[in-house]
Amino acid sequence: MTDASARSQEQSLHQLLAPVVEQTGLFLEDVRLARAGKYTTLRVIIDLSDGPGDLDLDTLGEATRAISDAVDAADPVAGQYTLEVSTPGAERELHTPRHFRRAVGHRVVITTADEQTLEGEVTAADADTVTLTIHDAPRTIALADITAARMVVSL
Repeated sequence: MTDASARSQEQSLHQLLAPVVEQTGLFLEDVRLARAGKYTTLRVIIDLSDGPGDLDLDTLGEATRAISDAVDAADPVAGQYTLEVSTPGAERELHTPRHFRRAVGHRVVITTADEQTLEGEVTAADADTVTLTIHDAPRTIALADITAARMVVSL
């Protein structure tokens, strides 16, 4: 499978699965196909649709069943495949305004265009900015000025 055909198949799978995932009240973050010899893995990343909170295992299980049923019915993957459904993870990268809204209440590390590295808790996010609390002081950063960002787990 070429890269172009894999991307095309991933886009088709995304179109197939987005409404299925939305019906479970979740958001389809990504769909990836990985081939290793004759084996194919279909990786589906889902998340809460917006805002803070965590995805519980019962909801993840319901979405997995719905995704599996939809893929079985449409049969879009040739041959045998393994279906993996998961969340973006605790230390996910943040790119879109939705990602930053989902990060409210969590610690993040942000690198800005002027190469500053900032770590703090996200206290607010909108379409254009994110506000961190760093050492008890709020700092608002334009999303356009962020070159890299990810959530971090603090114990």
